[in-house]
Amino acid sequence: MTASDQAAVNLQQLSREAAHSIPRQRDAPETDWRPLSIAMIGQKGMPATYGGVERHVEELGSRLASYGHTVTVFCRDSYGDLAAETHRGVRLRRVRTVASKHLDAIVHSAASTMVAMRQRPDVVHYHGLGPGLVAPLPRYLSGAKVVLTVHGLDHTRAKWGRAARTVLNTAYWFSGHVPDARIAVSRGLAAHYDAEFGRLTRYHPNGVNPANHAPPDQITARFRLTPGRYVLLVGRLVPEKRADLLIRAFRRIPDDVKLAVVGGSSYTDDFVARLKAAAEGDPRVVFTGFAYGDLLAELYSHAAVFVQPSHVEGLPLTLLEAASYGLPVVASDISPHLEVLEREGPGHRLFRDGDEDDLVRALRAALANPRAERAGALGLRGRVTAHYSWDAAARQLERLYLELAAKR
Repeated sequence: MTASDQAAVNLQQLSREAAHSIPRQRDAPETDWRPLSIAMIGQKGMPATYGGVERHVEELGSRLASYGHTVTVFCRDSYGDLAAETHRGVRLRRVRTVASKHLDAIVHSAASTMVAMRQRPDVVHYHGLGPGLVAPLPRYLSGAKVVLTVHGLDHTRAKWGRAARTVLNTAYWFSGHVPDARIAVSRGLAAHYDAEFGRLTRYHPNGVNPANHAPPDQITARFRLTPGRYVLLVGRLVPEKRADLLIRAFRRIPDDVKLAVVGGSSYTDDFVARLKAAAEGDPRVVFTGFAYGDLLAELYSHAAVFVQPSHVEGLPLTLLEAASYGLPVVASDISPHLEVLEREGPGHRLFRDGDEDDLVRALRAALANPRAERAGALGLRGRVTAHYSWDAAARQLERLYLELAAKR
C-alpha cells in the first residue's frame, strides 16, 4: 500500500468514527461588527470557470462583499480573460506567475502575499495546502490574521512526483501549526487534523446553489447526448478522480446510454491522453472539455446518473450540485462521499473505492429502475439543500473573521 493510499484509509477511518460524533460547530459569540479588509490567496481566479476551490471562493467572497467587507481575490495571470476589475462585488487583483505544474501555485501565492501585505488587510485567507507555504510571512511579519482552508489532503494526490510531494508534506505541516485559524470543508478532514495536530480545526462545509434547470440545447447539438440517456462525470481529469476506473467499468455495461466526461487537464496531459486511448473505439464515451454556466446546467439537468469515482476528495462541490438537481448518484465509499450520501440505497449508490467490479454493479443498479432511483435522489436532494448552504457558510466565516480581527 502506498503512502497516498494509507493516508486515504486513515482519513476514511477517522471520518467514519467522527461523522456522527462531531457536531456542527456552534455559532460564534456575538462580536462587534466592523468592515474588514480580506485578501484571498490560493485560488486560480474569478469568475469560477475551473474547479471547486474557485467556486468556493466566489460564493463566499461575493457574500462577504455584500455584507460590507472589502474582499480582494488574487488571480493568476494565466486564468482566462481578467479584463474586469470586479466581479460580484469582489475586487480582482491580477498577479503574474510561472505557468508550470510545480511553480504555478507557489510563485503566485508568494507574489500575491507580498502585494497583499502592502495593503495591510485584516485577514489573509489561504485556500489549499500549497499556498499555505507562504503563510508565515503575514502571520509573523504583519498585523494580519491568517486563515487557511483545507480543501483536501493535497500531498496525497497521485499527480505529484517525489520532490513535489516532499514540498507539499512541508505545507501540510505548516497547515497544522502556522495559521491563526484553520478550516476544513468536511468532518473527516476536521477529525484528521484534530488527531494529527491536537489543535482545533473548524468545520465549515461547502454550500450549494439552487438547481438551474435548463433545456437541452447545447448538449444535443454539440455532443449528441439524449436527455435521460447518459451517465455524467464532472471534474478535473487527474488520477485521483479515477475517470479511468469509470471508463473501464462503463464499457462493461451493454446499454445504449452514453458517458459524458466533463472536464480537462490540470497539468495532466499524459493522463488525459491515456483516458482517451482507453475510450477509443467506443462512440458512447464523449469528452466535452470543461463546462460551466448554461452548458453545465444542461448537463446536470438531463443526465440519467451522476458518478463520483474519486479516490481522494475534500468535500466535492460536483456531488452536492448533482444532488441539488435531483440526480441519482453513484460514488466511491470514501469518507467525504459518505458524509453526503450516508448509506447505500436507491438514488445514492455506493461502491468500494477502486473496485471496478463493484462500480459495474452500482452503475447497473442505478440504471435498472429509473423511477425508484429518482425517488431516492429526491430524498437526497432534500438533505443536501437543507444542510449545505453558502449563505450559512458565509455568515459562519464572517463571525470567525470578526473574532480574529478583534484580537489584532
